[in-house]
Amino acid sequence: LIGMSKKELREYSLLRAIRAAATGDWREAGLEAEASRTVAEKLGREPRGFFVPYDVLVGADVRGIIKGTAAQGGYLVGQEPITFIEMLRAKLVLRRAGARMLTGLRGDLPLTRLLGGATAQWVAENAAATESNYNLDQVVLSPKTVSATTAISRKMLNQASEDVEALVREDIATVIALAIDRAALHGSGVDPEPRGLAVHPQVNVVAIGPDGGPPTWQHIVEMETAIAQANADVDRMAYVTNPKVRGYLKTTPKVSGQAVFIWGEDNTVNGYRAFVTTQVRSDLTKGTGTNLSAIFFGNWADLIIAIWGNGLDILVDPYSQGRTGQLLVTGFMDADVEPRHGESFSVILDAQV
Repeated sequence: LIGMSKKELREYSLLRAIRAAATGDWREAGLEAEASRTVAEKLGREPRGFFVPYDVLVGADVRGIIKGTAAQGGYLVGQEPITFIEMLRAKLVLRRAGARMLTGLRGDLPLTRLLGGATAQWVAENAAATESNYNLDQVVLSPKTVSATTAISRKMLNQASEDVEALVREDIATVIALAIDRAALHGSGVDPEPRGLAVHPQVNVVAIGPDGGPPTWQHIVEMETAIAQANADVDRMAYVTNPKVRGYLKTTPKVSGQAVFIWGEDNTVNGYRAFVTTQVRSDLTKGTGTNLSAIFFGNWADLIIAIWGNGLDILVDPYSQGRTGQLLVTGFMDADVEPRHGESFSVILDAQV
């Protein structure tokens, strides 16, 4: 955030900035140019195209990366006819589950973890106590760039509707947020992609079988037990999986012959909140098993999603699709993900449903 006033926020136009970037003429976009320069000064670097401050982006509802506010307009509710059919996107769930967001970062972010500390001991009278040594390690989060591109027609670019403004912001911001959400779950860890929980070496893995298999009540409880054995269990933990697993668990009884199902009607599993998104993979393989699903469980407050900078870097390409009368608008964001303690999470990667 750069501290834009309410008046400046009302007057700021993302489409005006895109038009200026496409033509190279910023005379009619002084506010937008100044906002970009302010962000650049805070970051200490120049943008690929121009920076859009977070102050402006709070109008886009992405449930985490850019938090929406109802007072700043709805989704496509203007008075003019709407000719855009919104794409059905995967749900953003990690912030809802409790993941922590750190924004406005500049340099690398080191996280120092205490692996072992003071120990209690009984000592005889006049005997010396043994010294306790602290055991520390450190993981460093560093910026990794994620981008998303959308095409904007020249007719749309000439619209002055607030709904069109919100549409463009939301489209770019939501796609980037979804990419970060998915990386936190299934990121390969191979540069430049962040390392997700599914491949994190400290995360507890509950295996169903050599070729996978149907998840049972026992497996669900084992996920909780693994975290508890590491002293990492808390009340606000949650399960995250995909719709296929939810459908299966809703019809699978905890105990055979009893009509009490693993996934409750109140969207809880094993007494904890449960979330669903198609971003959780259902195409995993193990042995001869195919199309296996993942199930995640843990203390999501221990998952850090780090965002660098004070805005979204926007690059406008008026040439690649020039014959179709479209501009390609690409947004860039620097982010990384890492759990404070991998032991705070369990994962099943071979659920057959």
